[in-house]
Amino acid sequence: MTYKNFLQIDDDSDDCELFMEALNAVSTSQYTSINDPVEAFQKLLKQEVKPDVIFLDLNMPIMSGLELLSEIKKQDTLQKIPVIIFSTSQLEEIIKEAKLLGAHDYISKPNNFNELKKILSEYAYEVKHA
Repeated sequence: MTYKNFLQIDDDSDDCELFMEALNAVSTSQYTSINDPVEAFQKLLKQEVKPDVIFLDLNMPIMSGLELLSEIKKQDTLQKIPVIIFSTSQLEEIIKEAKLLGAHDYISKPNNFNELKKILSEYAYEVKHA
């Protein structure tokens, strides 16, 4: 499945910048990032952002990625949006919990830019051929 409109929810703005650069390198998909999970949830509820897919970090202050995932999946208007966990955590029990809560996929953040581009090209619409 490919997506045209990405939302990344991650409190690390450097990670968001890298993600955006990698996505732009491989695709014409739209990209939005929100660093505050509570703000992201509010904007999703008010439909101020309407993503085709959400890339969600787990380790965030105030509201964790798993808490936000749980809240998203409780909402009739949001529950059909695929949520892909995008985290440095690779603990099996966290991956299992994320899938139980309704995560569409679980991706460990790669260590290099080319690997990130490769991952995003699998999800992005209109992949650019370099």
